[in-house]
Amino acid sequence: MVPSVFRFWGAQPGWDAAWPWLLGILAVAYLLGSIPFGLLVGKVMGLGDVRKIGSGNIGATNVLRTGNKKAALLTLLLDGGKGAVAVLVARYLYGDTAAQAAALGVFLGHIFPVYLGFRGGKGVATFLGILLAINPFVGLAACATWLATAAVFRMSSLAALVAALSAPLWLWVFDLTTTTGLGVVLAALVWLRHSANIGRILRGKEPRIGKK
Repeated sequence: MVPSVFRFWGAQPGWDAAWPWLLGILAVAYLLGSIPFGLLVGKVMGLGDVRKIGSGNIGATNVLRTGNKKAALLTLLLDGGKGAVAVLVARYLYGDTAAQAAALGVFLGHIFPVYLGFRGGKGVATFLGILLAINPFVGLAACATWLATAAVFRMSSLAALVAALSAPLWLWVFDLTTTTGLGVVLAALVWLRHSANIGRILRGKEPRIGKK
């Protein structure tokens, strides 16, 4: 039975009734987000521990540094997919407020995974998956922002930063004002996880796409 606290077609009870359910949804989504697909894909495909190459990150960009494009693409799809699945399932079962709790939980799980000692990825693919699930137009706009920035500047990290920064704007443009706050929080976390990249960008030392 779907708890009435999340029925978005009737009167909503107060926060005192809602928060235990939201906390539970956030916790389940966090465990889903903590699954290190980049690490698992690397081991299954015989690439070794991706944490020992390149940046040491478990995301698709670092998996690509193994030279295996299929592994990188699979990692990208799985990391983005877990973000989308968390939002879509929570929304289907409990409504929009629960979907936002799931979005935050799955994102925190990816960047601070309990299974890897809280050392995870930078969250870009998961963030884009979340946006696509919240609203396909918002997600596509953010993806287009990433692609355009990457095409011009040839830096994956800069493209991620600009796409994250654009997300709250796209949420506002498409009249999803109740989700804009979530977009701001997730974008801030993406920037936080890219702090080292920001330093290299400012110093002109950030590697460009396709450069060995």
